[in-house]
Amino acid sequence: MKNKLFITSILAGMLLTFSACDDYLDINFDPSNPQVAEGFAILPPVFSQMARGESFDMRFIGDYVQNWGRTTSNYAADLHGYFPGSDNMGDIWRSHYWSIGKNLDVVIAEAEKKEQWDYIGVSLAIRAWSWQTTTDYHGEIILKQAWEPNRYVFEYDTQEEVYEEVRRLCNEALEYLNRTDGGVNQASLARGDLVYKGDRAKWIKFVYAVLARNAHHISNKSSYDAAKVIEYCDKALASNADNFGVPHAGTSSTDGNFYGPTRSNLGTMRPTNFFLNLLNGTVFNGVQDPRLPLLLTASPDGVYRGVDPGKGDPTNTTANNATTRIPTLWGNSPSITNVAQISGKYIFKDKEPHYIFTYSEIQFMKAEAAFKKGDKALAYDAFKKGIIAHMDFAKVAAADRDAYMASAAVPQTADALTISDIMLQKYIAMWVLGGIETWVDMRRYDYSSSVYKGFAFPTALYIDNNGKPAYRVRPRYNSEYVWNLESLAKLGGDKADYHTVKPWFMLP
Repeated sequence: MKNKLFITSILAGMLLTFSACDDYLDINFDPSNPQVAEGFAILPPVFSQMARGESFDMRFIGDYVQNWGRTTSNYAADLHGYFPGSDNMGDIWRSHYWSIGKNLDVVIAEAEKKEQWDYIGVSLAIRAWSWQTTTDYHGEIILKQAWEPNRYVFEYDTQEEVYEEVRRLCNEALEYLNRTDGGVNQASLARGDLVYKGDRAKWIKFVYAVLARNAHHISNKSSYDAAKVIEYCDKALASNADNFGVPHAGTSSTDGNFYGPTRSNLGTMRPTNFFLNLLNGTVFNGVQDPRLPLLLTASPDGVYRGVDPGKGDPTNTTANNATTRIPTLWGNSPSITNVAQISGKYIFKDKEPHYIFTYSEIQFMKAEAAFKKGDKALAYDAFKKGIIAHMDFAKVAAADRDAYMASAAVPQTADALTISDIMLQKYIAMWVLGGIETWVDMRRYDYSSSVYKGFAFPTALYIDNNGKPAYRVRPRYNSEYVWNLESLAKLGGDKADYHTVKPWFMLP
């Protein structure tokens, strides 16, 4: 990756301000403008970049996992393809190495001087999450030489090594977050912590959520430890109050939710028939899910419709009175283009947070791990808690929620529970807000239609795929293919079908 990528955008703005000569700074000290980059000032834009990386790349992963499809036919991502010569699909890479990157080192260095162990713990927790997310997305990435100065060629490391680094960082983060001495202070941390408001107990749960993903993603390996996953889940998010959501002011396109109407990033996306069928009773024994009208919107004729990947939306006519036209994810007719007239719905609102972890995800991880362990009673309990947690998150009325839980859509005994039940309900709960993690799940099961009932690939996959689906995303074009291709080629990254190579985490 190009060396200049490590001169971070945040520090560029800060440090250029403070690069004048020492004499000038000594004489012209301004207490309202700090002369060092402090943690409380750096953490908010770091949170923003956590959301940016996922949301920007979700534009395409949403197609891979069929959270949505496009209004036009043969869109590359619908076909599990990529975008040659473009940085499309490269924002998780960009956020990890550039926008988050060395900024966390600055937070840590300043916090060490003040014995602010809580700031250090939070920084290490974010870095662990970022490594985990980036390697799950790309496969092999640059670990040991990342952020090494005066280097223009960077060697790749194995995914197994990155997984080990995630665990190391998590354990170190826990050591710092459990400290109460020195300059540890909730009010101080809250200045920069826009999510948990300086609550170290919630950050500890965040770390265990990262550890749970790390341990659970290798479920196909003989080294998989279901008991350890369950242990981590029990120490992670304990309710929806612990959900990690990056907040948005939602006053303009610059501070609004990426998925909200003001930014208008989802205008060509429509829900897929695969997802619709999970809610309308097609898959779950004829029972309509009460989340259906809360997550999706019916066409003007009252019928809910979806699209199939690669086929586009045949009802996408420009006629304002087209009664079969599929509404947008914001809930409006596509003929309405004035964002001031669109309020949005569910997570598709301007002020809605970007969610990194939710309690429902933790419960579904626990359910799957317990199922694999052979403890179906525990799996069933966590499974039900996962559904209820998402029902509450989506603001389903209690009576409707309880009726659904007692219906034929939900297994009524532990013995009746299947792995497909768990993964499909998790898919619903993670729809869009956890789409990057859904892709991890679907790859772990190799896109199995016996697990993901009703899931089918488009008739023809992207031309470079040689008949295979996508299993990884190619590294960011502008850094790796332009500046570091020799190293990438050692992995086969120069091949047209590199994105179809299965990553280590999903292999036996």
